[in-house]
Amino acid sequence: MLGLPAFPILLRPLAALLALALALIAAAGPAQALSRIKDLASVEGVRSNQILGYGIVVGLNGTGDTLNNAPFTRQSLTAMLERLGVNTRGANMRTANVAAVMVTANLPPFATQGTRLDVTVSALGDAKSLQGGTLLATPLLGADGEVYAVSQGPVAIAGFAAEGDAAKITRGVPTVGRIANGGLVEREIDFALNKLKTLRLSLRNPDLTTARRMAAAINDFLGGDTAEPTDPSTVVLQIPAKFQGNMIRLLTDIEQLKIEPDQLARIVIDERSGIIVMGKDVRVSTVAVAQGNLTVTISEQPEVSQPNPLSRGETTVTPRTNVKVDTEGGNKLALVRESVTLAELVDGLNALGIGPRDLISILQAIKTAGALQADIEVM
Repeated sequence: MLGLPAFPILLRPLAALLALALALIAAAGPAQALSRIKDLASVEGVRSNQILGYGIVVGLNGTGDTLNNAPFTRQSLTAMLERLGVNTRGANMRTANVAAVMVTANLPPFATQGTRLDVTVSALGDAKSLQGGTLLATPLLGADGEVYAVSQGPVAIAGFAAEGDAAKITRGVPTVGRIANGGLVEREIDFALNKLKTLRLSLRNPDLTTARRMAAAINDFLGGDTAEPTDPSTVVLQIPAKFQGNMIRLLTDIEQLKIEPDQLARIVIDERSGIIVMGKDVRVSTVAVAQGNLTVTISEQPEVSQPNPLSRGETTVTPRTNVKVDTEGGNKLALVRESVTLAELVDGLNALGIGPRDLISILQAIKTAGALQADIEVM
């Protein structure tokens, strides 16, 4: 009986602490969106390389290049047959089952000999389709002119084309195809990652604040001032002694660190499609926006004038044109308050009944007036 009354007394401080914790969480607001360093930056030197080559596709069902219009295809076919012991020089070849193509691929970092690659095949001449074709052995060269891979195999295309005497239909692009695992790496690119003494992280979206936050997160994890931002797109990291020769361990630990990236207030506009994308930090000063619609309607209602019976008159058509100009409907004036948020700005402009095309012009006009604190990028 002596211990029972103590429970309410002990629970009161716990309840007060719980209420205080809940109040602090509520006051903190919603959690900020954090991103991994792995998604924000790449390691300098760890990248893919573009390779390309010139080859020919055979086995087409009459949809290849016209040899008279594509002399490079004729020369390639003649040279290939000569290497195989067939002399066709001076012969009149009329085949339409061959097409000259460009072959492209990306050589991934640290690709070893024997690694398979996906290659893209694109027609170079006037071939109508690459459907059913097979790419012959084609060396793929890098920017230095060296051969890094060889590709060969059947071409798979996503589009098709069909035509008759009076109609034609095309879906997709039948002159571009892909060969899954059609490339074979023959030469490796030397890059000694474990021997680096300094590591450079390249930000995908350069920003001073993001670079500083990234360096601070790395320094908090490793201890000391090992990371330092040198410009908005680069963070230089001095390799600690305990990670010398074990760069993979260091990178796997660093790339999982999370920070809050910062970004410029920017509005991206695609005038062709009417797409508008606004960043969350877009702000607008106090400004009045008016949208005036001028509608001109023209209608034709011709009248037919018939002569009286047994008269010598002729039937005539009398034009009747009605022109109507409307400058009143849809005219609205809205006041956008200072420092409104993105949601408030969108709601205010939508209240005017503005379409994407008009919205683009209004945003550009607000920017010209100096009331829009954001960059506008037109694609």
